[in-house]
Amino acid sequence: MLLLGIDIGTSSIKVSVIDAASQNIIASAQHPETESEIISLQKGWAEQSPVQWWNDVQIAIKKVNASGKYNPSDIGAIGIAYQMHGLVLIDQQGQVLRDSIIWCDSRAVPYGEAAYAAIGKEKCLTHLLNSPGNFTAAKLAWVKENEPKIFDQIDKILLPGDYISYRLTGQVTTSASSLSEGIFWDFKNNTLSADVLNYFGFKESMFPKIQDVFSEHGLLTKHIADTIGLKQGIPVTYKAGDQPNNALSLNVLNEGEFAATAGTSGVIYGVSNQLVYDNETRINSFAHVNHTNTKTRTGVLLCINGTGIMNRYVKQLAGSDLSYTEMNEQASKVNVGSDGLHILPFGNGAERIFNNNIVGAHFEHIDLNKHTKAHFFRAAQEGIAFAFKYGFDIMKSNGMNPTMIRAGKANMFLSNIFTEAFVNVIGVPIELYEADGSAGAAKGAGIGFGFYASAEEACSIQKTLGVIEPTNLSLYQDLYHEWNQTLSTHI
Repeated sequence: MLLLGIDIGTSSIKVSVIDAASQNIIASAQHPETESEIISLQKGWAEQSPVQWWNDVQIAIKKVNASGKYNPSDIGAIGIAYQMHGLVLIDQQGQVLRDSIIWCDSRAVPYGEAAYAAIGKEKCLTHLLNSPGNFTAAKLAWVKENEPKIFDQIDKILLPGDYISYRLTGQVTTSASSLSEGIFWDFKNNTLSADVLNYFGFKESMFPKIQDVFSEHGLLTKHIADTIGLKQGIPVTYKAGDQPNNALSLNVLNEGEFAATAGTSGVIYGVSNQLVYDNETRINSFAHVNHTNTKTRTGVLLCINGTGIMNRYVKQLAGSDLSYTEMNEQASKVNVGSDGLHILPFGNGAERIFNNNIVGAHFEHIDLNKHTKAHFFRAAQEGIAFAFKYGFDIMKSNGMNPTMIRAGKANMFLSNIFTEAFVNVIGVPIELYEADGSAGAAKGAGIGFGFYASAEEACSIQKTLGVIEPTNLSLYQDLYHEWNQTLSTHI
């Protein structure tokens, strides 16, 4: 049996087909080949077109089918991972009413903060685990106030994965995990939050049917099956946000297990069997993929918006003629610490670790006689690692203390410079794996379909590529202290 996984990323759509028994990736494809556009009509805004996601999904599936490495008729289930917190609005005909306000958009912060004050800090934290802050509920409130004609046409509110599942199957569903990332879920009462709905004036009928993450969310329709070259009736059996899905792909399911990723944004994600929250909501807690009414599994998430996007920005500025590998080779010839050049990578919207303030990206202590392109390449990666350290200290203050972090050998973890800085400044070893969002979604589909008896069984096959241990703690801690002093002048 084969499994198809779809990853709705900010940069592109990726799909993979895996063999369910071995979990080997048979074939993968992505679209577009270059990075997708983020539409920013005003400062702090970030939108993408759900219709474009859907078009890209279809093209990516056709590409992977065209590889000729498998028989599409052998695909038994579909899983979907997606960029978290995005707001997708459809009318009664299933038509998208506006572009999606995505995760790094900052416009809704005042709406979330007002809700936090009105509902009350204690109730928000104990029931929602978060302030409504800059999440999906607050984004919907922005639409209600600023685009009332669109708001009045809304039939259903969807997360990005819910929308792609709907386009595949014609069925509209969601999950407690998805609703929790939108700050619509009451953990104490295990239901939609009456406090959030009442405060913002949202009708319960606007939300899809709530199902388990691992369950049948609909069957592939004949029309779509014919269009993308698959068989009719394949079930969508898994939908999860990209970070819970990344954790699943790395066998991070239980108390004390941690995952990290460093793509467009950067995340450290730990699992707890308690309803964990930060009193200042600088880190955030959501229902993990295996959270149920009877078994608490919260995913505690540290997010840095400006990680891979900062590295890409520096490439565009100074290394457009180089590959990332070539950039890393040049950076490796620069001293650790980049000879005093500091880069603050916070130029991708409001950062939760700074209470949803926009700090911005900064280049500090530039020496015109010393610093070369290679210094900027290294300083960007060190600055990103130091940003992780800043947020990681907040996690530790909330009782999250890993002894090992698992990460896929992908994105910025392909760079020895970044990985060395990350491990030494965090002070925790990293286990590296072959892990991929679309392959993780495929694995999730196998769990939801019942091919695997449990999530633990599905994750038991994975083998580590190696462990990176801290080797230079003292030097990196000193460098972090200097970098943090620079940061302190901007927050």
